[in-house]
Amino acid sequence: MNIADYKRFDVINGRGLRHSIFTSGCTHHCKGCFNAATWNFNYGKPYTEELEEQIIGDLNMPDVQITGLSILGGEPFQNVDGLLRLASRVRNECSGKDIWVWSGYTFEEIIADDNKRKLLSCCDVLIDGKFILEQRNLKLKWRGSNNQRVIDVKESLRTKQAVLMPL
Repeated sequence: MNIADYKRFDVINGRGLRHSIFTSGCTHHCKGCFNAATWNFNYGKPYTEELEEQIIGDLNMPDVQITGLSILGGEPFQNVDGLLRLASRVRNECSGKDIWVWSGYTFEEIIADDNKRKLLSCCDVLIDGKFILEQRNLKLKWRGSNNQRVIDVKESLRTKQAVLMPL
């Protein structure tokens, strides 16, 4: 798996002060994508154990109130094998930190796939759905087009249907 970028102290991609990782690789190729360079699975640099240790350390920084980790892309759910370990470690080693993930897949598509569902089960918030240029709305929080949803993952997995998170 390659990483397009890792941003510390991000206030744009999710609630609170966060760290964000951008994966490389996406086959959705949404027209008007804000991050089209990440479509290429070879873009950026290889994900390493050193970067993973840095992310865990950054999330556990003393004296800094970090809310959690945001996982964007590219398409995170086309990089499940590389991200599952990181997400599991955040769950186990970073007390009180949440995980937000952005995907072109819908919640329904993700839970229908055992591998994708494993990664989703480590997350707290899912912003789902492909970006649709004709539905672009710059007034939306944390998403770019009207079809995309901000989903409470834990409640949605419990009820087996998408439950929208109050904004």
